[in-house]
Formats: sequence, C-alpha cells, structure tokens
Amino acid sequence: MGAGGRVSVPPVHKKSEADPLKRVPHSKPPFTLSQIKKAIPPHCFQRSVLRSFSYVVYDLSLAFLLYYVATNYFHILPQPLSSFAWPIYGFVQGCILTGVWVIAHECGHHAFSDYQLLDDIVGLILHSSLLVPYFSWKYSHRRHHSNTGSLERDEVFVPKQKSGIRWYSKYLNNPPGRVLTLTVTLTLGWPLYLAFNVSGRSYNRFACHYDPYGPIYSDRERLQIFLSDAGVLAVLYGLYRLALAKGLAWVLCVYGGPLLVVNAFLVLITFLQHTHPSLPHYDSSEWDWLKGALATVDRDYGILNKVLHNITDTHVAHHLFSTMPHYHAMEATKTIKPILGEYYQFDGTPVYKAAWREAKECVYVEPDEGNQSKGVFWYNNKF
Repeated sequence: MGAGGRVSVPPVHKKSEADPLKRVPHSKPPFTLSQIKKAIPPHCFQRSVLRSFSYVVYDLSLAFLLYYVATNYFHILPQPLSSFAWPIYGFVQGCILTGVWVIAHECGHHAFSDYQLLDDIVGLILHSSLLVPYFSWKYSHRRHHSNTGSLERDEVFVPKQKSGIRWYSKYLNNPPGRVLTLTVTLTLGWPLYLAFNVSGRSYNRFACHYDPYGPIYSDRERLQIFLSDAGVLAVLYGLYRLALAKGLAWVLCVYGGPLLVVNAFLVLITFLQHTHPSLPHYDSSEWDWLKGALATVDRDYGILNKVLHNITDTHVAHHLFSTMPHYHAMEATKTIKPILGEYYQFDGTPVYKAAWREAKECVYVEPDEGNQSKGVFWYNNKF
C-alpha cells in the first residue's frame, strides 16, 4: 500500500508558502497518484474502529458537558452575564458539533472503519442529528470528489463564467454588498444547497437533496435517499416534542444556535477550500482527475484545526486519498508536500481576511486572454 516514504519522482520546485496568491501550475503534473501514495507510510491508510470511536466519544462528551453547564448554571448567572453566556455557548458548542459533522463526513468516505455498514450506521445517526440527509449528501459529495475542478461536472461551489453571472453581481462587489453576500451565504447557504442545490452543479431540472427521484441520484440510490429523509424527519419530530415540553426558546438556545454555527462552518470551510485566486478550474478539454484534485487549498484555522479534526489544513491530501482517516492526514500531508511542490497550495491568511478577499476577488472564472489553454479558467472580478 505504501513504501514508507521511499519513492523516486521527478524534482518539483517548491511553491513558496509566503506567496499564496501565486497561481498553481495547470499543466500535467510530473508525478502520478501512485507515486504520491508510495511516499506515504502504509499505516496512514489503516482505519481503526477503536480510534475512530474515541473521537466520537470525546466530541460527544464535550458537547454533553457544555449542554449540562448551559442548562444547569446559565439561568443563575446575573445579568448581563446570562445573556452573553448563550451566544458563547452557541459558538463553542457549534465548533464541537462541527467536529462531529466531520466524523460523519469520514463515514461517508468509508474512512471511519473497514466495515461499510458500520460507517453508514454511524454516519446516518450523526448526520441526522445535525439535520443532514446522510446518504443524500454522501452520494453528491462522492461525485464532487470524482469531478473536483470541473466546470461541467463538479457538484459544489461551481464558479460561474462571466457570461453566466447575474446582472446585479457588479453592484454587490463593494463592502456593503460583500457583507450582505457573506451573511446570506453563511446563514442560508447550507439549507439552500440541500433544498435547491444553490451553488451546485447545473441540472436539466429541479435538483434537491431531499428528493429521491431528483436528477442527483440514480435508481439504485433512491431507497437510501428515503432513509436519509426519514432520519432527518425523526430528529425534527424529536425537536418538535422538545419544544412542546421545554419551549421553543429553550430548543433554539440549546440546539438552534449551535446548529447555525455548524451550518456556517460547513459553508465557510468548503468555500475556502475550493475558492482561491491561485486555483484553476477546467472545462472538459483540460480537466483530468489528478489536476482537479490538486485544485484545492489547505487553510489555517488556528486552534480550530484540531477541533475540526484537521479537515481544514489537510484538504489536499483528503482529495487525493479520501478513505484515509483524519487522524493520519497531517502525517500524510507533511510527507507529500515535497513531492507536490508547486502543485501544493497552502494559504495561512486569517480566515476572516481570506473570506473577505475571496468574496471580492473570486466573482467569476474565465480563460486568460491570448493563452493557448482556453480550457483553463481563472478567477476574476473585473466587469
């Protein structure tokens, strides 16, 4: 499965991490996926049920502890501390639950264990608890990994070409417009993607992650889409019963606030992983799987890298080897960086600055004028 770091590949110049905006190469890489894999220690591909479950137990224990403190002690705090405590709880609990979401994401990639049924059971439970249709997302996300960087077939955050952007876009590329765009994206982006496929691939008819008969899914996948919907409906019913027993305000404070944070992180993380001035997109004349998989970027979320199980700063390795457990991804990333060289992209820009810059600079994609590679598209914002 691997050669433990011993591999011979053509030399690749190192891309300076001090120049994160320098375009990554779009030509065919001088290495193959097999050569990259051979450089990674074999144990990085090994999945452990006990170790994977240890992260589930750890995250859920932290989540329960926060819940216990909030529901037992916040009401005895003097004002205004009590009012401030709930937003803090919502953010911290949201960070922890985003980590839970990441583990369910591992299940969708069959990276949790060696047993597909176990992965699907754990993933269904964890994702449903966060109102995510597990199998629905699993299948569309799998196609995203199969078509990353393709303007025709990628599934999420597919950039528009200049001819396809809305007439009002040029009026939003200013500070107030970007605040509005980012606010709507982070608050409504995830439910809009699930319900209406907003920012997703264009289909010839209405596409929805909750529709078993929609164009996103094949006939053999439809039964599992029904199962995903049933999981979400079961949790919604449980929340309804809780609202009757505890009150709507209690449910919104304990569950609703953290869920908003989870949804915001999902959109922010995905947006920043695939949207960057240095990254190309390809049409069918230029795209191939390896070039597309390399058209993504690792980011630095500080202490949240660990809370989010390093989905943020090991995304390149994840796109190359999606069945690799998250707890080996950092080691694998360090191993493959010298091989990838200029093809590896890392941007340590603080996340809030990066989101603002990308919202400003990455409005649409188009080929460079006069360039022979007309199938390679780069971000631009000039109207």
